[in-house]
Amino acid sequence: MVATQTEQLPAGVAFVAEREGVREYRLANDLKILLVENRVAPVVTFLVLYRVGSRNEAVGHTGATHLLEHMMFKGTPTFNKDRNTQIAATLQKIGADFNATTWYDRTNYFETVPSDQLELAVRLEADRMRNSFIADADRQSEMTVVRNELERGQNEPTMVLDEAVYATAFREHPYHHPTIGWRADVENVPTARLKEFYDTFYHPNNATVIVVGDFDPDGALALITRHFATLPATAAPIPEVYTDEPPQEGERRIVVRRAGELAHVQIAHHTPAVLGQTRVLSNTELAARAAEPPAENDIYPLVVLSAALAHGLTSRLYQALVERQLAVSVTSNCDQFRDPGLFNVYATVKPGVEPRAVEEVILRELRAAGEEGLAESEVEKAKQQILAQVAYNRDGTASVAMQMSEAEAVADWRFYMDYAANVARVTPADVRRVARAYFHEDNRTVGYFMPKQANGNGAGRTDDR
Repeated sequence: MVATQTEQLPAGVAFVAEREGVREYRLANDLKILLVENRVAPVVTFLVLYRVGSRNEAVGHTGATHLLEHMMFKGTPTFNKDRNTQIAATLQKIGADFNATTWYDRTNYFETVPSDQLELAVRLEADRMRNSFIADADRQSEMTVVRNELERGQNEPTMVLDEAVYATAFREHPYHHPTIGWRADVENVPTARLKEFYDTFYHPNNATVIVVGDFDPDGALALITRHFATLPATAAPIPEVYTDEPPQEGERRIVVRRAGELAHVQIAHHTPAVLGQTRVLSNTELAARAAEPPAENDIYPLVVLSAALAHGLTSRLYQALVERQLAVSVTSNCDQFRDPGLFNVYATVKPGVEPRAVEEVILRELRAAGEEGLAESEVEKAKQQILAQVAYNRDGTASVAMQMSEAEAVADWRFYMDYAANVARVTPADVRRVARAYFHEDNRTVGYFMPKQANGNGAGRTDDR
C-alpha cells in the first residue's frame, strides 16, 4: 500500500507522511502511528512509546516512570490474575517476546508476536494505556523488586560513579537524578502519587505506536483505530519540562569512596541535545526542529569523535592508557538525548596507578583532538565503525522498532532515517571544531571512584585540588 492524501483510510485516521518504507498516520486523539513493513519472517513487533521518562520526574517521585513500568504488567480489568489472563501469561501462551524499558526521555512497551496475533498485542497495549491497575499492593510488591535492582546497581562501581557525575554535572535539569530514582523516593512514593503520574502522562496524545514486520497495513490501521481511537486525548496539555541547565562556570569534581576492587575515573563535558540545540525545547519547538533539522549539528562529529577516541584496540585512549598499562579498560560515549547531555570518558584504573595519572592522559588526548585534530584515516575508521553498528542495530523487527522509538523519544523518526547519512558527512574539521568547543575546563566534571579497604581507609590516594 502506498499512502496518499486521497487514500481511503479508516474513519478518524489521517495520513501524515511517507518516506523509504515508513508511513506516518495520526488518529483524532493525536496518537501517532508509524508502520514499517518487513516480510522477512512471519512475525510483527508492536511497540508503544510514551514520551515520559525520568526527565519528567521531580524530587519526591523520582523513579516513578520505572516503578510504573513494573506496575503496568500487573494487569487491567481485562488482563489479570483472577481471570487467568495475566499480561505476561497471555503473551507467553502465543510465544511472544515482550518487555518494557525506561530511560531519561521515554518509556516503551513492546512485544514481538506471530503475524496472526497482532490484534492481541494491539488490544493489550490499548487496554493498559488507560486501564492499568495502579494498586497499593502492587506498588509494595514491585517496590521491593525495584529496590533490589537499585541495590544491585549500587554494587557496581561504574554505575555508582556515573550516577554521582550526572548529579554533579546537572544541578537544575532533571537529568540530575537517575532513571531508577533515589532510594528514599522509590521506597516511600505514595500510590496516589503514582496514579496521578499515570493519569498525567499515559494517554494517546503522548504516545507513538510503532508496527514493524509482516502485517497488512490496512488491517493494522483498522486494528489500531478500533482499539485506540476510543481513548480520549487529555483535556489539558501534557506538562512540559522547561528547566534549562545553566552554563557551567568552572570545573566540578566529585570523589566517591566505597567498597570495591579498582579505582575508576570519569570525565564529562556538557554537549548539545540530539538535534544540536543547547536548551530545552517545548514539544512544538522540538517537532518543528525535527521536521527541518539544522544543516549543522554538533552531535554527529561528537559521536564520531567518541568512536575515534575510545572504541577499538587502535583508538587513541586505548593506546594511551591500556597499552601503556595505566588502565584496565577505557571507553567513551556521547549522550544523544532530547535535552543537552554529556560527553563521557570512562576508565578503570590499573592497580598501583594513581587515578590522577589516568585523568592527565585523558585530558591530554582531549586537548590534542581540539588543538591538532584527528587524522582523516582516524575519522574515516570511526565513521565506518558507527555505520556498521547502525546496520547491525537495524536487523530484525524488534531492533528496528526499538531504534525508531529512541529516535521518536528525542526527535522523531526522521532522525532514525537520516542518522547514517549525517554520520557519513562528518569531516576531520568538524571533529576538531567540536573538540575545541566543548572540551574545556569550565565545562568539565571529573569523578573518581576510590575503593575502600576493609578497615574503611581508601585503597589509594587522590590529590584533590
